Amino acid sequence: MYIVLALHYNTFVIKLIAFLGNPGQEYKNTRHNAGFMLFEHMFAGEVLQSKFHSFFLQKDGIKMLKPLTYMNLSGTAVSEAASFFKLRPEEILICHDDMELPLGKIMLQQGGGLQGHKGLKSISERLGSKDFHRLRLGIGRPVHNDVRLYVTTAFTKDELIEMEKAFSEAERLLKHIQ
Repeated sequence: MYIVLALHYNTFVIKLIAFLGNPGQEYKNTRHNAGFMLFEHMFAGEVLQSKFHSFFLQKDGIKMLKPLTYMNLSGTAVSEAASFFKLRPEEILICHDDMELPLGKIMLQQGGGLQGHKGLKSISERLGSKDFHRLRLGIGRPVHNDVRLYVTTAFTKDELIEMEKAFSEAERLLKHIQ
């Protein structure tokens, strides 16, 4: 079962959504690629352009990015697009994996701590702000505290079923805020 929590959910205008992950087959279906997996869930079969070190598409006036940089350099792609389109951090939504949420839970928020997430840190540094919105995709915490290994490990079959439910709910939420 999944739950959508909305913190600091006020009226806001999102002009850019970035879906975080790591490029390459070795990272496909890993926990750290939850953002990429949501992108694929929502836009499979869409025609994508290559812009801003990303796969890029525009849908219903919203710009979508799937950065082709590694997670730790996500700020490169996001800041290039933000600069090109003259966007403020408050107009940007980042979809990313989050170990602080149980598997399959999602949370929408603006700003807040980075909780050691290097992709968010890169974006914050490049934008000069933490005031962007986030769609946090819960991947749960590792049992044995080996975070690096945990986030680069593929979801199990049962976990993928839970994540697919979360992706459907996240898609519904994203379509609603557009």
